[in-house]
Amino acid sequence: MHPNALLDLATELLRQVLKLDQPADAVVSAFFRKHKALGARERHSLAETAYTVLRQRLLLQHLAQSGSGALERRLAILAWQGSATFLRGALGPKEQQWLEQVQAVDRSALPAKLRHNLPDWLAAALREQLDEAAFWQLVQALSAPAPLDLRVNTLKARRDEVQRTLADAGIAAEPTPHSPWGLRVQGKPALNKLDVFTGGAVEVQDEGSQLLALLTDPKRGEMVVDFCAGAGGKTLALGAAMRNTGRLYAFDVSGHRLDALKPRLARSGLSNVYPAQIAHERDDRVRRLAGKIDRVLVDAPCSGLGTLRRNPDLKWRQSPAAVAELQAKQIAILGSAARLLKPGGRLVYATCSLLRDENEATVQAFEAQHGRDFVALPAAEALAAAHVEAPEGLVEGPFLRLWPQRQQTDGFFAAVWQRR
Repeated sequence: MHPNALLDLATELLRQVLKLDQPADAVVSAFFRKHKALGARERHSLAETAYTVLRQRLLLQHLAQSGSGALERRLAILAWQGSATFLRGALGPKEQQWLEQVQAVDRSALPAKLRHNLPDWLAAALREQLDEAAFWQLVQALSAPAPLDLRVNTLKARRDEVQRTLADAGIAAEPTPHSPWGLRVQGKPALNKLDVFTGGAVEVQDEGSQLLALLTDPKRGEMVVDFCAGAGGKTLALGAAMRNTGRLYAFDVSGHRLDALKPRLARSGLSNVYPAQIAHERDDRVRRLAGKIDRVLVDAPCSGLGTLRRNPDLKWRQSPAAVAELQAKQIAILGSAARLLKPGGRLVYATCSLLRDENEATVQAFEAQHGRDFVALPAAEALAAAHVEAPEGLVEGPFLRLWPQRQQTDGFFAAVWQRR
């Protein structure tokens, strides 16, 4: 494709993405379905340019003020993630001169807001939790794309076998530092046509999500509930850990998300999973299981702000009001899920949020209501019992706490209780 045409497409894509009325990944996917003739390299350039603008939106909008023409075109030029030579072929002399001038700006001298590229409310919340050095380390981590983590399906393969198979396909993978199931791949290699993927030996899953399943630590023959299963990534990890025995219920209010579990479930070889759409956390299907369940994982609906490396649009689409609404929902869901457990059963509450309001504050609210019935378990002890490497490096106090700048995972939080 001619450079001018591809830059025009980048401008069009940014115009749609920056409306911020839909998740960016959905907008990008719909755009590519409309432009089916684009090659893999062209798609990569367009998608990564759009995500770079979302990551550095405040900075790039500030720098773009000095240019002329459509704002989205100026942003695409500043954030371009394709070949620099290719880009120059799309620019006239004035645009090239402008780009050189902007690239010469000392960004380290700009105000903090333009360097951290976070909305004020979110920057303030994170600065309350982190010292200055850690805050800027987090900013740097969130500004970079995430690596690709895989979970080996231990029903079908061993990690070392999958690592060798990927190497034979030209894909270098290293064991994840903590999860005994994980492999980490740099870049975004095409996996979906490899036998190791289509045959269900691996699933794409961040190491942090794998650690939530390990923290739940289900055993053979138990009755287990994944209360907010979504597309089922953690459901599949739990089912494999159970060695395809017992009964594993995958509950979610979204039938659409549960539908996405079906092909993954077929690849996995699991037959102990029972997906079920529920109307709400007090659904009759939930009530019928009260007091019968050994383990419950509640990966609650949350702001998703721990996933900003993958979903940078979330920081512009979330708000303090939305977080407050989510916290109320989290407390209600956690209270209902807790009723499922039999005495001695384990409850895990988790989010992929960085915010205390969705994490420690929700834990405190739950314990204020249900503290007589549950005793807190230290996450480090639970992880060690599940054969997680170096569990002490994954916790803050009694909680699992993962930060992108520390563990190179998405941001996660989890608390664990046992029913008395």
